[in-house]
Amino acid sequence: MHIEHLSLQNFRNYARLEISLPSGPILLHGSNAQGKTSLLEAIYYLATARSPYTTSDRQLINWHADRDLFSFARIGAEVISAKRVLNRVEITLTEEVDSLNGTRLNKEIRINGVSRRVMDLIGQINVVMFLPQDLTLVEGPPAERRRYMNITLCQTDAAYTTALNTFEKTLAQRNALLKRIAEREAGPDQLVFWNEQLTVAGGIIVAGRQRLLREIEIRARRIHHDLTGGAEDLELHYQPGFIVTANNSGQLSFDVPGLDLNRQLDAKEVAAQFMARLTAIQGEEIARGMTLLGPQRDELRLMVNGRDLGLFGSRGQARTGVMALKIAELEWMRDTIGEWPILLLDEVIAELDSNRRAYLLNRIGGVSQALLTTTEPDIFTPDFLQKSTRWHIHQGQIISMSSPAP
Repeated sequence: MHIEHLSLQNFRNYARLEISLPSGPILLHGSNAQGKTSLLEAIYYLATARSPYTTSDRQLINWHADRDLFSFARIGAEVISAKRVLNRVEITLTEEVDSLNGTRLNKEIRINGVSRRVMDLIGQINVVMFLPQDLTLVEGPPAERRRYMNITLCQTDAAYTTALNTFEKTLAQRNALLKRIAEREAGPDQLVFWNEQLTVAGGIIVAGRQRLLREIEIRARRIHHDLTGGAEDLELHYQPGFIVTANNSGQLSFDVPGLDLNRQLDAKEVAAQFMARLTAIQGEEIARGMTLLGPQRDELRLMVNGRDLGLFGSRGQARTGVMALKIAELEWMRDTIGEWPILLLDEVIAELDSNRRAYLLNRIGGVSQALLTTTEPDIFTPDFLQKSTRWHIHQGQIISMSSPAP
């Protein structure tokens, strides 16, 4: 998979850009705040309909566009898959006048010229992004790790995306109902419908996350073993937001603190146990006016030699753990979709020592298309530079380009 053409209008610091992208590694270099990261952000946004850097889509619109009567930004790409299928994906953001709230932002998605939903973006463009901020996967709050699992799965699994959307909407409705019941404005019998919706969607989410982590862990452990010279063993510990009873060999049942990745439960099994637990604590949830169990409370912990990396690991160990996880994600997505996703690395290479830098560049050598940003192109190996297309970015313009050596 690779993008053949990228089109930007009023996106970040790009007033207008029309450019064809070659296959292989593309090195974007230049000073800070010149537009290197914005190119990666645009591609990521086309794949996921969200930015990795901001929660406000309005911030994506070029500030010069405020001078126009109607502020807008347009991001489009022509992407070709391994099967040689060419699709055009386009997202337009438009600020519209709202008589009640002043202005509102409208997001329109088009695939091959036809208006589509956000969920229809799945699989049109698959990306794996690697950022220095990915250390939050070890050191940050649980929400960051849930976000990581959601973004990875939503690019490859339409059923998961639908379930996640249903769960989030149902959770909000159920929480509102619990508060109304606590205030004697509604009856507990009204929970029946929302419990069914919540547990079915929650079962798909938990089963999907467990499957993802089991498959990624196999690859991450091997990569981490290589990076540490066999001195450290990496494990991923998935801890769902309620205790699940796993079944062993059809006879022995036992509680585990989360789910052992070697014992996969299907979505229906998880949903049934989720429903039983909600029923058991219904009184407590009504008293507190909120849903106390579910995948909205899931946690993922990275363990090295049996110790929690986020609590006891050094900064260097955290970087190594995250690097192993991201390379494993890249390989997992290739195996899942049947082709390499587009790889986006934003100022990652400068954060690595020479050994890990060489390891990473070697592992991504087979990727169909990779975009890397840097302020220091000299830190890359001569062999990598020779194979790369190099673009010098300055003030939202590509001012010089060089192709890889033949």
